[in-house]
Amino acid sequence: MKLQAKSDQELVHLYTSGLEAGLEELLTRHKAKIYTSIYLLVKDNYLAEDIFQDTFIKVIRTLKAGKYNEEGKFLPWVLRIAHNLVIDHFRRDKRTPIITNGDGFDIFDVLQFYDESMEDRMVREQTYKDLRQMVQLLPSEQKEVLIMRHYGELSFKEIAEITNVSINTALGRMRYALNNLRKMMIEKELSLKQY
Repeated sequence: MKLQAKSDQELVHLYTSGLEAGLEELLTRHKAKIYTSIYLLVKDNYLAEDIFQDTFIKVIRTLKAGKYNEEGKFLPWVLRIAHNLVIDHFRRDKRTPIITNGDGFDIFDVLQFYDESMEDRMVREQTYKDLRQMVQLLPSEQKEVLIMRHYGELSFKEIAEITNVSINTALGRMRYALNNLRKMMIEKELSLKQY
């Protein structure tokens, strides 16, 4: 039985009918996306790993209890659980995410780049670093939508459901986030030209 060829929904059914490998395949398939979406919100490796594990404990409990009813929407459902656990963490701590420039896991490190000169690679790495820092400067609602859309690859409908706002609000936050990033990039260019 080729599990890689199965849909998420088929894997969920295999797992709930007793085949542990169904969940293992789901985890392998989606772990990078789920972990990255958590990490980009909390900016801390250890905390992201804890929340990632808590997310899957909750997923397993829900599946084993027979309470999963998100037909065909496994990844958005898991991302919603992860997002809620992140919110719960910050509510408990009553603080906003700490911005760090640590060398943590990053989606950009996972991407493969070939046939690149050393100079091109250095420019790309600096650009990504600058962009990540700029994303962290955005207001939390804008940052959240941007992360969910670009790193979680969620639709605006899914983002609206997860964040409990209208689709128009989610779209507006994304528009503001992109405008703010554009302004920051222009300001950075201007400050670099002054030297």
